[in-house]
Amino acid sequence: MTALLTIIIVLFVAVALWQMVKIFDLAQVGTTNTQIADDQDNKINAYLMMGFLVFIYVMTILCFWFIGDLPLMSNAASEHGQGIDNLMIISMVVIFIVQTITQFLLHYFAYKYRGEKGKKALFYADNNTLEFIWTVIPVIVLAGLIIYGLFTWNDIMNVDEDEDPMVIELYAQQFKWTARYSGNDNVLGKANVRLIDINRANVLGIDEDDPNAQDDVIVSELHLPVGQQVVFKMRSQDVLHSAYMPHFRAQMNCVPGMVTQFAFTPTVTTEEMRQNPDIIEKVKNINDLRKERVVEIEESGQELLYEFDYLLLCNKICGKSHYNMQMKIIVETQEEFDAWMKEQKTFPNSLN
Repeated sequence: MTALLTIIIVLFVAVALWQMVKIFDLAQVGTTNTQIADDQDNKINAYLMMGFLVFIYVMTILCFWFIGDLPLMSNAASEHGQGIDNLMIISMVVIFIVQTITQFLLHYFAYKYRGEKGKKALFYADNNTLEFIWTVIPVIVLAGLIIYGLFTWNDIMNVDEDEDPMVIELYAQQFKWTARYSGNDNVLGKANVRLIDINRANVLGIDEDDPNAQDDVIVSELHLPVGQQVVFKMRSQDVLHSAYMPHFRAQMNCVPGMVTQFAFTPTVTTEEMRQNPDIIEKVKNINDLRKERVVEIEESGQELLYEFDYLLLCNKICGKSHYNMQMKIIVETQEEFDAWMKEQKTFPNSLN
């Protein structure tokens, strides 16, 4: 009923506007109605351009003032996270400077060289010096950003196998994540989607005869020891997914039919991150909003108060429940991780 009333109101408003336009047209009968802009029209548009320039700058300042705080940019929880943040900040500063200068020139020139009778703007058919300048400067800036980005990316993607990183598989399927630890031998058993056997609870298609699979551990909640480098091997069962762990500045596509890889070293435990002032403020704001919907939340069976956790999300639109495809990540001390791992079943013991 509400939707119907809304449609009716919109129709009435549209009819009213149409009638007002007709009245305005009738009121213009007998007056000069030319499509050619005169000096007054150009003057008005020139001042409007300067007014819009002021509007852009005011909105930019207000955005920085009210929503310019980016907590995520200061809460990297991996060794390479600071490098990613620096690259992002440098890129944003360069974009901001270029945008400020070019927008000023664009609007100012529209104002300064507005059409006036008897006035002719000075122009060059070509100017090699100017063209050289505005070609070389962007080339140098972009080349610097690209080279810096490549070095940053190479530092992240080059994994030193001598450090004996922990190997974990992330298995994506609509609409859930499953993690598989490589066990004591730190080698994942072979797997193939053709080996999936629901009756046996072999949901990842692991080769049951592979010796390396006998100590693998399959879980639905990811635990990571702080300070330990982790190499993630990623597979997808069905469609393209993207493993995204924002606080660790980590993202990699999960592609059906192939294995992709990403590695990082977590540096901040979950408990330490929960004590971060930015996170405390964020959690408080979220809980204040949730308290306003207390009845709705309790009826849905959810916990009323939100508590911060690292999350593994899907960052590719993979279907109708994409928004809810996530897994909790807990970063803890080595002792806590070892105690948790002892409680988990190995792959053979998890089969029916």
